[in-house]
Amino acid sequence: MEKAEIGLIGLGTMGSNLALNIAEKGHRIAVFNRTASKTDAFVENAGALKGRIVPCKSLAELADAIRPPRPVIIMVLAGKPVDEQIAALRDELSANDIIIDAGNANFHDTVRRFTELQGSGLTFIGMGVSGGEEGARHGPSIMVGGTQESWTRVEDVLTAISAKYKGEPCAAWLGPDGAGHFVKTIHNGIEYADMQMIAEIYGILRDGLAMAPKEIAPVFAGWNEGRLNSYLIEITAKVLEADDAETGKPVVDIILDRAGQKGTGKWSVIEAQQLGIPATAIEAAVAARVLSSFKAERLAAEKAYGTLEVERISGAKDALLKDLELALFAGKIAAYAQGFAVMEGASKEFGWNLPMPTIARIWRAGCIIRSQFLDTIAEAFGKSGGKGNLLMAPAFITMMKEAHPSLRRIVARAAEAGLPVPALSSALAYFDAYRQGRGTSNMIQAQRDFFGAHGFERIDAEGAFHGPWGMEQG
Repeated sequence: MEKAEIGLIGLGTMGSNLALNIAEKGHRIAVFNRTASKTDAFVENAGALKGRIVPCKSLAELADAIRPPRPVIIMVLAGKPVDEQIAALRDELSANDIIIDAGNANFHDTVRRFTELQGSGLTFIGMGVSGGEEGARHGPSIMVGGTQESWTRVEDVLTAISAKYKGEPCAAWLGPDGAGHFVKTIHNGIEYADMQMIAEIYGILRDGLAMAPKEIAPVFAGWNEGRLNSYLIEITAKVLEADDAETGKPVVDIILDRAGQKGTGKWSVIEAQQLGIPATAIEAAVAARVLSSFKAERLAAEKAYGTLEVERISGAKDALLKDLELALFAGKIAAYAQGFAVMEGASKEFGWNLPMPTIARIWRAGCIIRSQFLDTIAEAFGKSGGKGNLLMAPAFITMMKEAHPSLRRIVARAAEAGLPVPALSSALAYFDAYRQGRGTSNMIQAQRDFFGAHGFERIDAEGAFHGPWGMEQG
């Protein structure tokens, strides 16, 4: 029997769609699921693709069905299940075979697994996959971390199944061990910020301008035709347009305002803090999701403080909508600048040499944060050699000079109206602090020296100094 090009374990939604994608692109794939009936049902429902799928009843059968060196994709729950699956596979695989974790793994686990397999003859790939189940089926963005040799073995399959942007595959090798999963984590952090800022703009339109979902939908649809063109803006318009089959009401109006999360946003914030890179818009977005989950407390607080009487935002509607568009654009730029800054910091810390232009290019299609200005980001990093904050790239300086006044006005008007905009306001504060040549941390240094004798630098002399606090120090 003809050997499969690759194997896959775990036929849940993502695994099944990825397997069908691989088969559809002409590659023979061996599949295994712990529940054999699920494997049978998957193959039975594969239709015309059935001939390229090899169903396996055991891991030994799976290993035997794949052409050496054998790559095997694991699509199971992150954490302990991945470690258990790796342990089981080690008994069945041989030298140079490749275990690929395509789940949402913490990159620290990926680094550990990569290290643990060194010397065993086996190698490990941590593969970030973005695009949800639709992307898995028809073309995701794929971020690979591992050895270049292991990437070479699977490159044909992964580039074939990835999304394409003007014919260019949205899949790439980004560096060793945890590089791929780290980039996917930061992708998700940016995604959190992007989604939160869209929600905040929606809130201003809904509560500040008293617009109904059907009125807001064409606003986002129009923005999607311009500088904000992106997948998230596109689907926001579609969400606002949709009606609930049972009640006939707009779907968005019957959805509970309590957002879920799976951990990647939190990881991105933790890593930013560990690296000492400010990512305030991402942090605010994660915090906003957490606060949204405190539904009972929020209802109690509303009762204690009284229902907020939102002040309607007045003024010419067309001008307000233009300000909202530019405010969202400025916030988006700040969030991407923060995300890429975190990746640059991690690249130095872990010796990955992450290819920033490549990352921007493989995010242009397939992934959740795909947007037209990723082309501009790729070009900016191409010119800078992948270094420096995006806010200092000439193209982004021009865009922010146009957009930040609108962000300032919208944040101010939202605050006056009592409308929470944590991610947008954090983006503005980050921008203002970043562009301020002399800030206020001189006061912090004075305080630190006063109570802890930590010392400070002077603006007119080299060295460390102490203030004239004398015996008053605590």
